[in-house]
Parts: sequence; C-alpha cells; structure tokens
Amino acid sequence: MTPAEFMSDGLANVANDLRKQDQPFAFATIVRTAGATAAKPGAKALLGADGTILHGWLGGGCTRAAVKNAAFAAFKTGQPQLVSVAPEELLAEKGVSAGEEVGGTRFARNGCPSKGSVDIFIEPCLPLPQLIILGGSPVARALATLAPHFDWAVMTDLPDPNTPPHHQRAIIIATQGQGDIAALQASLALPAQHVAFVGSGRKFETLAAKLLDSGLAADRINAVKAPAGLDINAVTPEEIALSILAELVQVRRAQVDNAQA
Repeated sequence: MTPAEFMSDGLANVANDLRKQDQPFAFATIVRTAGATAAKPGAKALLGADGTILHGWLGGGCTRAAVKNAAFAAFKTGQPQLVSVAPEELLAEKGVSAGEEVGGTRFARNGCPSKGSVDIFIEPCLPLPQLIILGGSPVARALATLAPHFDWAVMTDLPDPNTPPHHQRAIIIATQGQGDIAALQASLALPAQHVAFVGSGRKFETLAAKLLDSGLAADRINAVKAPAGLDINAVTPEEIALSILAELVQVRRAQVDNAQA
C-alpha cells in the first residue's frame, strides 16, 4: 500500500498532483493534544512549498506559524520535524523556550486564549533528485540504466532555462566527442549542484580553454568535475557509470549533512 491509500481521497489527490508537478510538499499530523484544542489527534493536513495548508485541517490559527516554520526546516533538511505548540507558562514549567529544540522536539508558543497544547509531526515529501545525462555513449546508457535504482529521476535532455531551478540537480556530460562544447555550454547555463564531464582531465583542459574564449566565467568552468566519477580504476562503461554514481551518492549525502548542520 502507498501512503496515499491511508489518506482521504482529497488529501491523496492533492499529494499525487504535486508529485506529478515535481513540487515539494509535506504531511502534517497532530499526534497529541492537551487542554482545549480545536483539532484532535489524527487530524491531518497537506502543506505546500510555502508552508501553507493546501488541504486538510490542523485547527485554528494558533499553530500556523509553528507549522510553517517546521515545514521550512523539513524542506531544507529533508528530515521529519516534531513541533510542540504550548502556552508560555507550560514551556516555562518544562524549562524550555519558544524556538528551542530538545530531544528532537522543537517548541513553539501558543498565544491563543485556549491555552491548549498541540504536538504536530511534519513529514516532507521532496522531489527525487534530478540527474541529467547528456550524450548517447555507452557510459551514458549504462548510467541511465543504473541511476533510477539509486532514486535519481533521470532526464536525457536539458530542461528549458526558464523553468524553476530544481532543489537538487546533477548534470553528467557523457557526449564523448559528439558535441562536447555545446553540451558543456548549455549545462553551465543551468543551476546545478554538480556538473561532471566524462573524459580525461587533459581533454577537459582543452575544452575549458575554448569555453573560456567563448566568454564563460572561469569559476563556472572550474566547477566542472573532470573526469567524472570516483577513482576506482574503472574500465568498462558499466564500471565508469558505477564510479559516477558513487560520486553522486557522496555529493548528495554531503549536501544533506550541510543542510542539517
């Protein structure tokens, strides 16, 4: 069963639409309440990329700011968040302050007259990281076959430059002599967290000089990883693809660690 099958049709439909649009969203579930609260445990809502409620209900406005901030943290780190919204006197009894995180729970102040407490679990659903593979070489084909097994959304064409930047994008140029310069120029015009070139370092030095002469900024050119992949003494196209995927895993995990720091 998929998570959508445990939800109301409306919630599931909104989630599926956002997934098709490659948009981030989050599920928020009330897991505990104390005192007077409008919503009760089990109440659910779906949050958009801006933290607002797109579908469902979490009670009145007392929790909205806390939920929105927790959603932003979940989108940034990719990790679930638990936020506890409580009146100031209860926070003081616990020895915590609004905005403080203790034991995996972030506390927020409930300024509403009801003085109730609400604990809300927020689980982010981020688009799969995007891997753009350029070229029809054996390495490109092997990489396109392997990458989905490591949760990459594979594309073989560059998106329109006017499309919103993807939250996590890598571009691998595996043209291997068939339009190398054009592929590099087009790739470096797009925002991406990682751009790599399949080919020797010496070959890329020659191409880099041409790119510099064409007017591309040196810092953009120097950001290209060449040769692509970790050094595992790879020989076959499949082994080279494996080395590239290993490097992509390394890059992706480093980005997650940096976001959580």
